[in-house]
Amino acid sequence: MRIAVYPGTFDPVTNGHLDIMKRGLKIFDKLIIAVALNPKKNPLFSRQERVNFIKKATEGWENIIVDSFESLLIDYAKKHNAIAIIKGLRAVSDFEFELQMGLMNRTLNSNIETIFMLPSEEYFFLNSRIIKEVASLHGDISKLVPPVVEQELKEKFGKCK
Repeated sequence: MRIAVYPGTFDPVTNGHLDIMKRGLKIFDKLIIAVALNPKKNPLFSRQERVNFIKKATEGWENIIVDSFESLLIDYAKKHNAIAIIKGLRAVSDFEFELQMGLMNRTLNSNIETIFMLPSEEYFFLNSRIIKEVASLHGDISKLVPPVVEQELKEKFGKCK
């Protein structure tokens, strides 16, 4: 069985993330969505809330597991018998950081590949920080996030348009 890990803070999960997940499932037999703790990013939502958002957004999908982790990503991937780590790339700045991380992961364990995936064009500009900013200013995010996330952001920031 070919298993991949798609890690991230997912604060919150967006339709761009879901796009990468769907496409990852076409390549791998099983996909583990691994929500990272990463307190440096000062998340708006708790780790459990983020896990729950992804579980609700992927309800009914086959061969997907939603989990969280606090260890080194490469150790987490090895523990779950993953052969690959999926990383989404939107811009050159993403590539520079992810290239460094991918090379470090390869140094730590050369048996696990890093796969870079581009989001679909409609989500290329999208990231969680932009979603939170637009939601905080009551903008319409309904086409950019799953309904569960839209509802939770409305509750956090007041009603969006």
